[in-house]
Amino acid sequence: MNKFSTRLQTVNGVKDILPKEAFEKRKLEASLVELFRKWGYQEVQPPTIEYYDVVAENDNSIDELFKFIDREGRILALRPDFTTPIARLVAANFKGETLPLRLFYTGNVFRFESTQTGRQREFSQAGVELIGAKGVGADAEVIALAIEAMLACSLKDFKIGIGQVMVTKGLLEEFSQEPADIQTIKQAIITKDFVGLENILLNQKWDGKPRKELLGLATLHGSIEVLSKARKLSNNDGFLQAIEELEQVYDILESYGLSKYIFFDFSILRDFEYYTGIVFEGYTPDLGYPVCGGGRYDNLLSRFGLEKPAVGFALGQERVMLAQKSFSCPPKIDYLVTGGDTKTLLKKAKELRAQGYSAIVDFDGSSAVQVKDNINEVLFVQGGKS
Repeated sequence: MNKFSTRLQTVNGVKDILPKEAFEKRKLEASLVELFRKWGYQEVQPPTIEYYDVVAENDNSIDELFKFIDREGRILALRPDFTTPIARLVAANFKGETLPLRLFYTGNVFRFESTQTGRQREFSQAGVELIGAKGVGADAEVIALAIEAMLACSLKDFKIGIGQVMVTKGLLEEFSQEPADIQTIKQAIITKDFVGLENILLNQKWDGKPRKELLGLATLHGSIEVLSKARKLSNNDGFLQAIEELEQVYDILESYGLSKYIFFDFSILRDFEYYTGIVFEGYTPDLGYPVCGGGRYDNLLSRFGLEKPAVGFALGQERVMLAQKSFSCPPKIDYLVTGGDTKTLLKKAKELRAQGYSAIVDFDGSSAVQVKDNINEVLFVQGGKS
């Protein structure tokens, strides 16, 4: 084995980003930043490293955290997402501010998980958090912005699936109080294993009406008409209120002109210990996993001493680029400046760059060969003139 072979490898779960992909990623990020700013959101940048207790308490997948110990013996972790660090950031820096706050972010997150297509251990997210706003208007705004973000990424053939964790969670807790049982049922719903779900319910003695209600809810999928079907499954006041709020969200999205992009799916639960209401995920036809996801999380900020509602979403930039299928080529360099002495070449290149052009200085003739297919024009300079 070549002694350099291991030195040339990247760590499992991370990768080098080469010029073509880097260009596409930067262009994608710029489009999202422009969109978020147009909607009145302001950028924040929480640190990459947080205290372990900040990100661990609310993370059901503690094994996925990259954690380490600093020289003072404190346990630290790389951020696994942005929502929790931003909740801490808001509580620490905006406690006296007038709410709501509209914040956005871009950056990398880190999770030690199984690597596969579309899933790495270091990946990039862009998203928003609407802090201090409750109600269907805020929910609809964030979903509308998620749709606009997908459109800004040049994705057209996509859908946003909307669920409501309190609807499903309410039914589960109505008939079962055992956390292990609820977790098993939840996993079957999330993976859409409805045959397995029925067997689980039978094994757990969910007979008659309870089983029928939960199976009926978990398999509901479609446009606005499924909400009328959902209404018939339970007379619970909280259940019916949640359905009514979904109808109101649909009406607002229709006013945005975006209702054609959504469907309702009560098997979308995400992490219903984290979320407290509406949840949603964005899908494209060729990917077997969501491109974006989010929802309402009204209890998170209270962990940091700030009792405020919140809703947000995150979009995975690498997943978007997989859905795009092809990258656009980076623009060619405008000029290769060559032929003169060093001082003359540098002066001419500086003039071109000041005029908004890109320019490479060819000192010894080697650049002309190296970049010949990526140059719009070769500019020969002699004696200070071109």
